[in-house]
Formats: sequence, C-alpha cells, structure tokens
Amino acid sequence: MKKERACTMRRYDVTRQDLPLSCPMPNMRLWDAHPRVYLPIEETGSVECPYCGAEYFLRDDNPDDK
Repeated sequence: MKKERACTMRRYDVTRQDLPLSCPMPNMRLWDAHPRVYLPIEETGSVECPYCGAEYFLRDDNPDDK
C-alpha cells in the first residue's frame, strides 16, 4: 500500500475511527515528516499539531445526526 506524503495540508477532518489521533496519521509516510505525536482531540473537537501546525477537526461520522 502506497502511503501519502505527510504534513502537506493545513486542515484535516477526522472521525472517531481515526482515534487515537496522531500527526502524521498512520496512512502517511513517516520518513519525510516530523516525529509522530499523539494529539488529544476528544474533549475539544479540534487540535493543532505542535510540529507542523496542521489543524485537525473531529467531525461526526454519523450522517443521521446532521
């Protein structure tokens, strides 16, 4: 499986399936990115990576709740 380049976007929408949240995310390459850091997003619904400044937003993954 080919992984995508890490830390290329400024905003990422994630769901509870992506938890625990890390930057870079598991589907991203690590060799050309900063060290993996786990981000506490559960309580606030958003978090910024201290390394690359990417913003993560926890969205509701249940379309019936919209």
